Amino acid sequence: QVQLEESGGGLVQPGGSLTLSCLASGSIFSIIAMGWSRQVPGKERELVARADSGGGSYYDDSVKGRFTISRLNAENMVSLQMNTLKPEDAAVYYCTAHGYACSDYGCARPGPYFENWGQGTRVTVSE
Repeated sequence: QVQLEESGGGLVQPGGSLTLSCLASGSIFSIIAMGWSRQVPGKERELVARADSGGGSYYDDSVKGRFTISRLNAENMVSLQMNTLKPEDAAVYYCTAHGYACSDYGCARPGPYFENWGQGTRVTVSE
């Protein structure tokens, strides 16, 4: 079992900053990528940013230049620094990770593939 625990959501004024953090724990052999998606009521969940284990990253056009994703591979952690927040950034943000769990024989070899989501953390951008 692989669990993702998010932290850092909250209320911020437009133009402000907020940092989200996510820790993956459990029986992890390797993580291919970690990222953040967000969802508002009535809309589909959208990928905001993703960082892979090789150092590559992806950002949705709506957040380029304002958000920065950082991974600490050794700690299975990812953070999302959000600057110059806009009211349209308000959403529930979900941490996501995919990779391989440990096998039934231990963590010396890969086990089943996983793709997991956190419980979500709410970001509110308002005066």
